[in-house]
Amino acid sequence: MKKLFQLNVYITSLLLIFSAFLSAQKVETVDGVRVVHNEKSGKWGKNPKVSLEFVRRIGELETEDENIAFHIPSDIAIDDQGNIYVLDAGNHRIQKFDPDGKYLATFGRRGQGPGEFFMPSSLDLDYQGYMYVSDPQNQRVQILKPDGTEHKTISFHQTPAGIVRLNKSGELVMGKGGIMVRMGGSESDSQGLPKVIKVLDLEGNVQREFGEAKKFKDEFIERNANSFHFALDKDNNVYVAFDFQNRIEKYSPEGQILWSSDRDLSYSTDLSKLKADVKRTGGNINIQMPQMNRCSNGIAVDGKGRVWVVNLKRQMEEEERVGTRLGVTMAGGQRSISMSFEGATDLRETDMYQLEIYDQEGILLGTMPLTHFVDDIWIVKDRVFMLDKMRGAQFYEYRIIEK
Repeated sequence: MKKLFQLNVYITSLLLIFSAFLSAQKVETVDGVRVVHNEKSGKWGKNPKVSLEFVRRIGELETEDENIAFHIPSDIAIDDQGNIYVLDAGNHRIQKFDPDGKYLATFGRRGQGPGEFFMPSSLDLDYQGYMYVSDPQNQRVQILKPDGTEHKTISFHQTPAGIVRLNKSGELVMGKGGIMVRMGGSESDSQGLPKVIKVLDLEGNVQREFGEAKKFKDEFIERNANSFHFALDKDNNVYVAFDFQNRIEKYSPEGQILWSSDRDLSYSTDLSKLKADVKRTGGNINIQMPQMNRCSNGIAVDGKGRVWVVNLKRQMEEEERVGTRLGVTMAGGQRSISMSFEGATDLRETDMYQLEIYDQEGILLGTMPLTHFVDDIWIVKDRVFMLDKMRGAQFYEYRIIEK
């Protein structure tokens, strides 16, 4: 009788644990796609399996050392020797540091020639140390040798070059990061929305396209609402986290969607009724975008296949906001673009952000609070790099601690 009682208690405990797990994640199949609906409590509950240990900051605004005085840094990459490469976009250069953070070299400068950039958007490295630089203002992706000299240039004339990542097969995986706006009509009017991801060969030829952007009634809303971050894993799978839509997706290397995941948020991401205010006066156009709730700000994958997403716990308060001022001028047939930030640029700390960690099937494992602003995230081996682009112009480096 005692053994039977113990067995019943054991079975009941298992059922309670299983029931609690089910209540945190609801999985269904929609149009043949696995869709995961996660509640705020992840699978780990109050016992997270990982933590982060702060290592250092890379970059400093108030410094006389011009080598670490970044302006609008946009990307970071690590080579096989542990050397660190920072794409310092606002200064039109790449800064190379050794594993201890000692400055080694500068590659590039402002311009249109070989090895020159103009506000480059992304950087990646291959196993030989060749640098793949997306230079959209010059309509190209440059491949530079380890010494910074030109190896090859891939030109893009029809559409601007997007964020580029190199997969393990030697292909370029490119994300547009948004839908291109054409004044006088949406790009989707005649040809449908472009796919989210393009995979190209090293000649710039598109091998395949995949990922569905979402259609909205307003073309300006459509562009912003479909902006995203993406990352690759060691098996060439592609992960996409939409900035203003509550969806995270995983695609196979061939472009098949493997799952779509969402989570319980404390704010709405309904964009269906929003509309931009567009005023045309002579040759000038003034566009006032409505407030859109952002839910993601970066995605990365670690060596165990776990997916890390920068999530907003709440929306930015007025006193935290930083605005971007973009200036475009034409003189002598040459275009000049300037970018500056205004607002709460002195702020470094906030409780607005957290890291969400998902397993390989889109199940939320747990969350981790952050104490600073984050505009993107990268993971290399056991290191996590998070970017504060607009305020501190610096990277925060952490070490993943397995518990």
